[in-house]
Parts: sequence; C-alpha cells; structure tokens
Amino acid sequence: MSATAKAHGMDGSLVEPDWPPLTLDELRPILARFPDLGEPTQFLSASPRPFSAAGVVATRSGRVFIKRHHRAVRDREGLLEEHRFLSHLLTHGASVPRIFASVTGETAIESGDWTYEVHEIPPGIDLYEDAISWTPFLTAAHAHSAGAALARLHLAAQNFTAPPRQPRPLVASFTIFAAVDPSAAMECYLAARPPLCAKESVHASAEQALEFLAPFHAELAPHLPVLKPLWTHNDLHASNLFWSDAAPNAHATAIIDFGLADRTNAVHDIAHAIERNIVEWLALVNDPAHPDGVSIHLDQLDAFLDGYESIRPLTREESDALAPMTALCHAEFALSEADYFLGVLHSEEKAAMAYDGWLVGHARWFSSAPGHKLLDALRRRAGRKDLLRVARSEKKAAQP
Repeated sequence: MSATAKAHGMDGSLVEPDWPPLTLDELRPILARFPDLGEPTQFLSASPRPFSAAGVVATRSGRVFIKRHHRAVRDREGLLEEHRFLSHLLTHGASVPRIFASVTGETAIESGDWTYEVHEIPPGIDLYEDAISWTPFLTAAHAHSAGAALARLHLAAQNFTAPPRQPRPLVASFTIFAAVDPSAAMECYLAARPPLCAKESVHASAEQALEFLAPFHAELAPHLPVLKPLWTHNDLHASNLFWSDAAPNAHATAIIDFGLADRTNAVHDIAHAIERNIVEWLALVNDPAHPDGVSIHLDQLDAFLDGYESIRPLTREESDALAPMTALCHAEFALSEADYFLGVLHSEEKAAMAYDGWLVGHARWFSSAPGHKLLDALRRRAGRKDLLRVARSEKKAAQP
C-alpha cells in the first residue's frame, strides 16, 4: 500500500507528484530503527507539497509524520542543519514538532538514494493542509495569531549560533542583498551553484532582477548593519502552522516545516511571511501581463504585524527595513528553486518559471500599483511608529 496524492503545481493546480509516493513496505525497515514507534499500519494522509514525499502514517503506537527526500536535495548533513535548529527551539520553549531519533540516536536516516525524517504530530489540527503558498489566511484573527507565533519563534531562536547553511537547493538564504554590492554577491551565489552558473538565461534574469530591485536595496542598505543575524523559518505560510480548531478566531498551536530555514534576520523572516500570505502571486503566474490583477490583503497585513509586535515589538530600524526587505526577500529562494529544477529535476520549463516568472516577475511587480500600495502601507506603518516614539519621548521630557 502507498500514500496517494496529487501535488501542488506551479500554477496552483493539482498535478502528478515529481517523487514516487511512500509505501508501507518501504517504511517498515525505516521504522524498524524506531522500535518505540512500532510497525506502520496505514497511511492517513499524503502531503501535497511538491519537493519531497511525505505523509501521516499510523503505527502500532500512534501517528507520525514521515518525510522522504532525495539525497540530492537533503542528505544527512543537510537535514541535520534543520534538526539542530529544531532541537534548540524545543529546548527554549518553542512550539515545534520533535524529530524522533532512532535506536542509534539518528534523526536523519539515509537509505539508498533517500533521506528520511520522522516527526511527531504537533497538538492541534492541520487546518490549512490543502492551502498553497501565496494564498491568504481565512481570517484576520488567524493572521494575528500567526504573527504572534512567529515572534515567539524568534525569541526562542536567540543564541542559536550555528553558521549559515551550506549551498543547497530549496533554502531561503539572505546573502545577495545583504551585501554592499549585490551584483558581485549575485555572481558568488550563482558560482556556488553550477546548474545556475552554467545557464546564460539565468544570468540574464539575474541582471534584470538586480535592476528592478536596486532602489529597494538602496532603501534597505542603511539599516543592514543593525539587523541582527538570526536563524529563521523563512516559509511561514498558514499551511506551515497547526491550529487549535477550525473557528474564525482559532489560534496557532505549532510551527512546522523548517526546510527553508537559514541564518538570516528577523525582518527577512517577517518579509517572507508577508510575501507568502498577503500577496496572491498565483494571479501573476496565470496572467503575467496584468500585474495589477494581483490582490493584496492589507487588513491581514496589519493583523499579522500587530500579532507579531504584541510579543516582540520591532525596533525603529527593523520597521524602516521591512518595506524594502519585502521587495527583496523572494530573490534567493526563487534562484534556489531554479537550482532544484535544473540540478535535481532537470526541468528547464520549471526552472524558467522560477528564474524568469518568479525572480524577475516578482521583482517587476513591486513597481506596479499594487506593489507600491503594499510597500507604502509598510512605510506608513513605520512612520506612525516613529511619530508615536517622538510623542512618547516628548511626553517623558516634559515630565518634572
């Protein structure tokens, strides 16, 4: 018996998955290394995420979530980068799933071409199980709770001092626009990833994106020195949260899926959450000639940031950095996806969607009317905070 499911396609449709589904026969020798979990008995659900094969499996002792990666995507050491971060978060009180260790203490199990990991099922329900990135929350209350959850994660991530991840496919790093010279940093990024570096069309798209994004880098640059390095999630979409229930005011109970995590900074992570949840990019995928047709959800934007700042208020510099970072944060993950499509799947068609449709298309969109509207809303919010700080300072100075 195998897990059967469609996968999320690049245009939001359901398609045949790139990776073969998990099977119970395949999982028996893997779970034999975890004797406390028991033998797998049934697939309960299969994940529609496209970059691996995964699903919820019933075992003799309960339910677990098992994910299988091709070793070209995540070998043992690649997974351990994520697992060390998760271990730190758990130790510091974050609500994230535990990764089970085998009888020999291993959390990343290599077998043939594959690497496996076995997760506990966190408390709550997978309310957004079928939701894809770039679709909004169901309610503003959900957005508020997601923001608070991300802030708690950032507090728990403090003092985790692991270095940035090694160059790997499907990681949302922040190096190109963290540099004084993004053009030189872009060349370094591509040179470290041979499938990208070898392709002239990737270089051409990178140059286009740098041109579109140059004004935002100029806006961000003065704030870069004060953005403290932090290991971050980099993919906080509603579907990467578990929820208390299905009510409109449900609250987030856990954050899952740390595959894109890396050492960036808090503003970068917040910007990714905005990019994932507030902007309906799929409209641009399906109609690239009409960027004004991309919807944004400013009510959810304010709710998300209100929730975040109820736990961890942004500094003035972080508030001022958020608008340009929102325009810039997508770039490296778009290139990382192109690296995956070229180097692992060997699909030029899918790669072109990443380096042209997403890298260049999203960069161009921030000069459109809805792009300006989103960034101006973030700038106004930062401005209101500046006025409030001035008023508080003046009030304090006037006190005897």
